[in-house]
Amino acid sequence: MLSSMPSTTSPIPDFYAVIPAGGAGTRLWPLSRSGSPKFLHDLTGSGRTLIQATVDRIAGLTGPAGVVVVTGVAHAAAVGAQLPEVAAADILAEPSPRDSMAAIGLAAAVVAERHGDVVIGSFAADQVITGAAAFEQAVREGVRAAQEGYVATIGIAASRPSTAFGYIHSGAPLGLDGAPSALRVEGFTEKPDAITAQRYLATGEYRWNASIFITKTSVLLGHLAAQRPALHAGLIAIAKAWDTAERDEVLARVWPGLEKIAIDHAVAEPVADAGGVVVVPGNFGWDDVGDFNSLAALLPADDEAGSKVLGDAGQVIRVQSAGSVVVPSGKRVITILGLDDVVVVDTPDALLVTTRARAQQVKDMVAELRERGLEELL
Repeated sequence: MLSSMPSTTSPIPDFYAVIPAGGAGTRLWPLSRSGSPKFLHDLTGSGRTLIQATVDRIAGLTGPAGVVVVTGVAHAAAVGAQLPEVAAADILAEPSPRDSMAAIGLAAAVVAERHGDVVIGSFAADQVITGAAAFEQAVREGVRAAQEGYVATIGIAASRPSTAFGYIHSGAPLGLDGAPSALRVEGFTEKPDAITAQRYLATGEYRWNASIFITKTSVLLGHLAAQRPALHAGLIAIAKAWDTAERDEVLARVWPGLEKIAIDHAVAEPVADAGGVVVVPGNFGWDDVGDFNSLAALLPADDEAGSKVLGDAGQVIRVQSAGSVVVPSGKRVITILGLDDVVVVDTPDALLVTTRARAQQVKDMVAELRERGLEELL
């Protein structure tokens, strides 16, 4: 018989949380930019930025010294300022973006050098999660599966047939004591079309892939060595030099040549095909705050017409307007007359006006600005 859930009253021994903090959040431009990406912003009005909320969420699972952040050189100082509880040595600054496998692999290799073969969990810095108890339960089950040599992921209950997320196909129960809801993963699908997504939801066997992975350092690095040996060798070389005087030289020589690839493609998908990945259903609220339309779902309504304001609502006046999403800069009053479901984002040097229906296309505006050479706005 499967045991009851493990205790949630204390940190998990030999468990470390890795927080990849990268990306520019182009669909949230001009609020999120390359120099000030979305994880450095408070996007929910909670008083805590997304990366601060991420650390808050996992603090009870890892203990105060169990967090490692991987971020860009340009963001390391801001991350350190926002996270004074994280030691400077545990903020790993990557010279340039090489996608999630390099970031998470670097953290895994550095943690292994410092602490040996331990369990790590990767939690993105820019996600909004509600339901702390359910989140902790899922992570603890994932750690239990990882202790048995699996790569564990947490599958998010799909609320709609979205084409913006990848999907995890779950199979038979793992039957592991201490992880009663863990299921074997049959495979991953990257952003299916709407008809396929609808079919997936109808089966009850698919969940959204939030790219939350929990595994032993030896297991992750072993799979990486088998699947991407050159990338593995480069990361091991960097990790061995990380806490030495040779770090800068090795980084400059090795990092630019590392393969750019997501952990999903480098490890999760091929290992799932071999039966080495399990999924724990995550029955908590989750959002990746991908655009201003999804941001609206996270903010309380500012008026009876369902409008949302991130910032000082006193700076926004609406007449015969419903369903707007407004981000005022505080420098001027924003007025909206006779327009429904609009997005207005006011910053000191750029103003965005679009509709909620076109929120996903804001990235196209970023591409246009880059094409016109307006890099200073990005």
